[in-house]
Amino acid sequence: MSNPPLDGPRVNERTRIGIIGLGVISKFYVAAFDRLPGLDLTAVCDLRPDAMDPFRATAKCYDNHAALLADAGVDAVVVNVPNDAHAAVCGDALAAGVSVCVEKPLATRGTDALALTELARERGVTLFTSFHRRYNSAVLRLLEEVAAADAPVRSLTVRYLERIEDHAGSDRWYLDADRCGGGCVADNGPNAFDLVRLFLGDTELTAADVVRDAAGTDRRADITLRSAAGAGARVELDWSYDGEVKDVTVELADGTRLFADMLDGHPEFKGSLWHEYVGVLADFDARLRAGQDSARDGLAALELVEAVYRTEGATG
Repeated sequence: MSNPPLDGPRVNERTRIGIIGLGVISKFYVAAFDRLPGLDLTAVCDLRPDAMDPFRATAKCYDNHAALLADAGVDAVVVNVPNDAHAAVCGDALAAGVSVCVEKPLATRGTDALALTELARERGVTLFTSFHRRYNSAVLRLLEEVAAADAPVRSLTVRYLERIEDHAGSDRWYLDADRCGGGCVADNGPNAFDLVRLFLGDTELTAADVVRDAAGTDRRADITLRSAAGAGARVELDWSYDGEVKDVTVELADGTRLFADMLDGHPEFKGSLWHEYVGVLADFDARLRAGQDSARDGLAALELVEAVYRTEGATG
């Protein structure tokens, strides 16, 4: 999947990055800087002063993102705020000519995501959605195995099963469907859909079975997709699973089955994220330096989220 270059690629100089939002996932971004010598964590922003205390000696600290964008002199920002704030914060950064790496989803509404995509192209800056699972070591090995195989992919299954209350940690906004954009389809769906796209290219929805709780939040979903080449894909999502399963199974046309367990070798809770977020920032920096238009990835995942909610007769 090629993306057209933007104007003015950056070369040689170190990339100055600010992090907007110091929630649960921010520690994985912060740790990744130690392994990426071409990147500088220049500034941080959070509404909670105590969240910025560990950074006061090494980075500029701001309690609102507008001040960071106006004063910090960053080349790019990582947007790690609650989902319902993605569109506004990303929009402000792009309008300021600052490239953006945003936690999935790109936005909670497709119209907002499309507007951000158009703004990034208008301003000539990179808009990149952080799909950390595409940098998972097991997924990368599986991609190599599929590429080396003599037979094409017949079908693909992605399972993304967890108990959201465990994974949300102190970021309880995940449990508010209005702020999250929905339930498991809005939250885990983008990562799973992006993995399907990584292997099969663009796909379209063929069916969706969504189970909601008493409050109306989608807690489980069984989704089928089909690629332009005719390969099928199944995505299984669960926000109420007792434990954690994150894996990908590929069946080739000759009957061969290939498998990637994204948690294998990472026994620590969320342990795989340490290396995945190194991959996120490294890829973001490479695209930023190349002036590459990367907005389509985030938009494609959100289009499938909205398609699922439309198919089951509800809005997320």
